[in-house]
Amino acid sequence: MEKREVKPTINDVADKAGVSKKTVSRVINRSPLLNDATREKVEKVIAELGYVPNPQARALALRRNFLIGLVHDNPNAQTVLTVQQGILEAIRDTEFALVVRPINRRSPTLLDDIRYFIQQQRLFGIFILPPISENDALPAMCRELGCNYVRMGSARLDDPRHLVESNDRQAVAAAVNHLIAQGHRRIGFVAGPQGFRSAYEREQGYRDALSAHGIAVDPALMAGGNYTFETGLEAGRALFSRDVRPSAIFSSNDEMAAGIVHAAHQAGLRVPEDVSLIGFDDTPIAAHMWPPLTTVRWPIKAMAYSAAIKLIYPDRAAQEVAFFESETIHRESVAPFKM
Repeated sequence: MEKREVKPTINDVADKAGVSKKTVSRVINRSPLLNDATREKVEKVIAELGYVPNPQARALALRRNFLIGLVHDNPNAQTVLTVQQGILEAIRDTEFALVVRPINRRSPTLLDDIRYFIQQQRLFGIFILPPISENDALPAMCRELGCNYVRMGSARLDDPRHLVESNDRQAVAAAVNHLIAQGHRRIGFVAGPQGFRSAYEREQGYRDALSAHGIAVDPALMAGGNYTFETGLEAGRALFSRDVRPSAIFSSNDEMAAGIVHAAHQAGLRVPEDVSLIGFDDTPIAAHMWPPLTTVRWPIKAMAYSAAIKLIYPDRAAQEVAFFESETIHRESVAPFKM
């Protein structure tokens, strides 16, 4: 009868390395609560014995799967894609995987839907995108379920251990200040969806910049949008049909800015010769459109990376970056005002 090979266990590793089983577990989980010498000693024994951790057994012990959940209700597919890229980069070479769940933020069963998602998948942690992240009932539910969470926001929503935030208001004010410095005074604004904190913060940044220069806010120069190309196209058509059209426009995201460029062409206007344009996000479309778009770079990928690190290494959450500063990226879609 053929003798069956006995696989080394975590106890074998602990005995040979002269450490506790908990220490071995910390090495496997890449906990920061270890010195380099201990980590190297345990890793050497793991290699010598050929020990392979059993993810199913570990998941059973933790009562959690090694899954990070991404919950969103975001009309901008590029934002969601960029967030996924940041998370996947963070969990590369780990046992973690990503599960994405679109949610209807207006559903009366929103909390129940997310609760079911967490329990069904036995999530290790969950990353919540705006505007769902702005619902304060969600963190309480996550704590009740013992599920780690991180919220993404355009303002301070939570403790830094559970948050990645950006300075949308200040970043937009700086971008609009740039238009004013170029001599523009009739500056249009295309807003994001109602109910989004990001849309509110970006509009306040626009208003702040105008106010600081003594320029009155003209409702005729403002249009609504939904962070989509189609709503940008509609907003551009509306603004260019005004008796006195804007000489420059700030768009609350790049996708809508692309729609505004199309509306300008349809109206026989050139960007930036006839109308200057600034977007927000710095998604690939900003550099690929013509002319290349001046935009506010929102560090979405870096925010998602940091959020994932906070989720998979809770002990490091307090040391991870929570605040991410946006900046204006200058390209060819802005020109000085001409009479």
